[in-house]
Amino acid sequence: MALPTPNLDDRSFQDIVDEAKRLIPRYTPEWTNHNLSDPGVALIELFAWMSEMVMFRLNQVPDRLYVHFLNMVGIEPFPPSVSTANLTFWLAAAQDAPVIVPAGVEVTTTVDAGSLSNTTPIVFTTNSELSISPPELRTVVTTDARAERLTSVSEDLKYVGSSATCFSTVDSAGKLVPGDAVMFGFAASLAGMVLRLSIDAFAQGIGVDPRYPPLAWEVWQGEGWIAAEVYSDTTGGLNRAGEILLLIPNEHEMLTLGDKAHYWLRVRLTVPLPGQPTYQESPKLNSVEVAALGGTVQGEHSSTAPGEVLGRSDGSPGQAFQVASPPVLPRRLGETVKVTDSGGSVDWVEVEDFSRSGATDPHFVWDSATGIVRFGPRIRYADGSVRQHGRIPRDGAEIAVASYRHGGGAIGNVGARTLTIMRSAVPYISNVVNLSAATGGVDAESVAEAKVRGPLTLRTGQRAVTAGDFERLTLESSIEVARARCLPSSDGHGPVRLLVVPQVRTDSRIQQLDDFAISAPLMRRITDHLDAHRLVGTAVEVGTPYYQGVSVAALVHTPAGRPPALVRQRALDALSVYIHPLTGGADGSGWLFDADLNAAAIAQLLESVEGIDRVDEVLLFEFDLRTGQRVGAGRDVIRLDNHSLFLSGNHRVVVR
Repeated sequence: MALPTPNLDDRSFQDIVDEAKRLIPRYTPEWTNHNLSDPGVALIELFAWMSEMVMFRLNQVPDRLYVHFLNMVGIEPFPPSVSTANLTFWLAAAQDAPVIVPAGVEVTTTVDAGSLSNTTPIVFTTNSELSISPPELRTVVTTDARAERLTSVSEDLKYVGSSATCFSTVDSAGKLVPGDAVMFGFAASLAGMVLRLSIDAFAQGIGVDPRYPPLAWEVWQGEGWIAAEVYSDTTGGLNRAGEILLLIPNEHEMLTLGDKAHYWLRVRLTVPLPGQPTYQESPKLNSVEVAALGGTVQGEHSSTAPGEVLGRSDGSPGQAFQVASPPVLPRRLGETVKVTDSGGSVDWVEVEDFSRSGATDPHFVWDSATGIVRFGPRIRYADGSVRQHGRIPRDGAEIAVASYRHGGGAIGNVGARTLTIMRSAVPYISNVVNLSAATGGVDAESVAEAKVRGPLTLRTGQRAVTAGDFERLTLESSIEVARARCLPSSDGHGPVRLLVVPQVRTDSRIQQLDDFAISAPLMRRITDHLDAHRLVGTAVEVGTPYYQGVSVAALVHTPAGRPPALVRQRALDALSVYIHPLTGGADGSGWLFDADLNAAAIAQLLESVEGIDRVDEVLLFEFDLRTGQRVGAGRDVIRLDNHSLFLSGNHRVVVR
């Protein structure tokens, strides 16, 4: 049970007014008009209001002491998180030699001169060096769905008049079978590259819709095939000669197929979208040429501050200095404090606290949120001894910091195609753009949030012991983690399973199964954070829940005069939001693990939709989210395992 918060004075405004009026006969019996119109009563109410304000401030003293207590035990508000964005640098033209975009290039948003709210550009800085090298295509092969039959077509693409058939597997009816692919093997990784394929191709007979060709461009990521985004395609899906621009993901690894070890890019024949045609005959390639037109590198919402002198030491313990541009981002190699005295300049070591620092250790603590640099204190212990935790800079020593990065916050979550201005020119680079929105920026933790987190941290400590500890630490590892569920091993000896639902910021009504995959950078952040806090010998497996697809079939009635199409769309939107891992459930905070879905709850939901008069029938179907097909017969209840969550499939609502 929490300790009650003391209320030092619980009198309200009306209590003070009433008490003052009761004292009037005692001190001024000649004052008999106590109505609101009397000037004296007006003065009483004025001073009562002022007294209430004073008591309100007085009652904040316990909260202030509470915050000071949290500071004393080391519970400090989290600094702002930094948003990141993929920055695509475009070459002015294809080059024969590598083009280097150095780390630290600053890219900003434009400034709208007519807007008072957009007068300061948002600055992003590249995290690493980007090398845009000319790609070397070594071989081209065709393969079936299982990659058991590899056929080299490199020679067919070299000579005029010859061509290579892309897809060759047909079924008994003579139709092409999805899964066949054309594989392009490269000598080096294409990770992050903007690749141009100049293709001379043609398709015979009735072709596909050039806007929605049944093709998937993919690269080998090391553990599986991942999609490469098609930026533009003037071939209409291998229907004619043209160019295809591909945005290769930042992960591209070597794979051995047969006796060929290359970095593979493939185009795979897929099942066409509903209502779309597929190829009547396989398209054919006459020639293929490749070139690099740009590259993508990750940038973060930060600016680099030059090194600055903070002051000089006075030789006392517990000194503190503050940098000019807080908040400070997590330090990288070389971003540290330099202490210069008669013995020269020495880089000191940053630590989380001074609990393990000795009197000769050159340690300091750097508060990211405030930018304050602190040196070791001198502590008196119960046995009467006095110990120095951390070395004290010599009297007169110069305290300076090397260059550091500052920034962060929700303001960095800029939209797509807004980062377009380079602050410094890079040879052969014509422009830059972020093709997707920046994500991950969160403002610094408020005092109210820290007050809620403080008791939880003190109770659980910093070690992952219970299932709640694992879930809490997983949520703390990244803002991109929306939900976490810990499943302890049944026998106590197996690994701890953590099910993570990532934050998906697109419209919940159009989200697909692949949107809930955990990206490789997010997986690394989660595993690294848990590895630092788990007990020795505890194995942890991080994955995603099994997403059970659900398709609802409902028959509803609407009053006369209501447009059926509008009512149907409202019902479909409500179902998609309700049966969802992040927005579903009764409270809208995400469908609960172990919570079954029944037709009665769906009927109640549909009855609340504007325009629906009554619900006649509701049936629930299990839905395969990969194939887009219903599984089995309709039922009234769908059960959910403890490692699963519901996700909407295709619903059907009939309005009468």
